[in-house]
Amino acid sequence: MGVDKSLDTHFNGWAKPGPIPPGALARPSVPPEETLDAISGHFRIFQLRDGHRFSTDDVLTAWYGTCWAPTASRVLDLGSGIGSVGMIAAWRLPGATFVTIEAQEDSVRLAHKSAAYNGLGSRYEIRRADFRDAAAIGASETFDLVLGSPPYFPPGSGVEGDHPQKVACRFELRGDIFDYTRVAIAHLGPGGVFACVFPEDQRPRLEAAARAADAALIRRRPVVFREGEPPLVGLFLMMRATDLPQVVRGRTWVEPPLVIRAADGTIHSEYAAVKLSVGFPP
Repeated sequence: MGVDKSLDTHFNGWAKPGPIPPGALARPSVPPEETLDAISGHFRIFQLRDGHRFSTDDVLTAWYGTCWAPTASRVLDLGSGIGSVGMIAAWRLPGATFVTIEAQEDSVRLAHKSAAYNGLGSRYEIRRADFRDAAAIGASETFDLVLGSPPYFPPGSGVEGDHPQKVACRFELRGDIFDYTRVAIAHLGPGGVFACVFPEDQRPRLEAAARAADAALIRRRPVVFREGEPPLVGLFLMMRATDLPQVVRGRTWVEPPLVIRAADGTIHSEYAAVKLSVGFPP
C-alpha cells in the first residue's frame, strides 16, 4: 500500500472508508529508524526502515481469509511479524477478536505500537512466543479463522540478507509450512478455516503438510504478479478433514488466477477490487 502523509479522505471522488483511529488524531512522532505506513483505510503500521516490511503476500492472505470467513468472531494469526496480516483482517472484521503470536522482540514491539495507533484495544492480543510451543496457545483455544504468511525457504537455501528481522520472515527458522498447518488445524473450531500464502512451485510441500495434519485443502487461487507470467504464489484454504463429508475430502476447488498487474504494468482490475476491499483507492 504505502505511506499516507495526511488525513485526507477523498481521492478523485473516492472516500476512504472506516473511522479515523486515535493514533491518527494524536499525530505520533516516528523515530528516524521507523516509518508509519498506510495499510487499510485509515489504519497504519509501524515498520523498521531497513527491516522486514509488509508485502502484497500479507495483504492477499488477510483478504483471502476474511473473504471465506466473513463472520469469524475469533481469529488467530500465526508468526504474525509486525502485524500486517492481522491488522488488515482486524480492519475487515471489526467485530472479531484476535490473538497474534510472534517470537521476534522487535516485531512484537512494533505490532503493539500499531495496535495502539489503530485503536484495536482489548480485541487484539499480541503474544510474544514461538507458536510451536504448546504453551503459546491454550489446548482448549479454538478459532473460526487462522491466518498464516509463513516463510518460504529452508535455512541455507538462499541469500539471507543483513537484517535478522528479514531473515526470520523469509527463512524457516521457527517453523515451516508443516508447523503452520499442524498448529492451525489443531486450533480450528467447528467449520473453521486456515488461510495461508505459499509459493506455487512448492505446492507439493503444502499439500503434504495438509495430509500430515489431516486437513482438507478445499480451495486455492494462484496469484500472477504480471499478466502473461506464471503464478509465483498461491492462496490456500484448508479445513479439518473430519469437518467434511467423505465424498468431498481430497477435492480442491481451483479458482481463476488473481492478476496483480496488467501486461503494461498498471494495476489490474482484479487487484484494484482487492485494494478497494481493504480500504484503498483502486
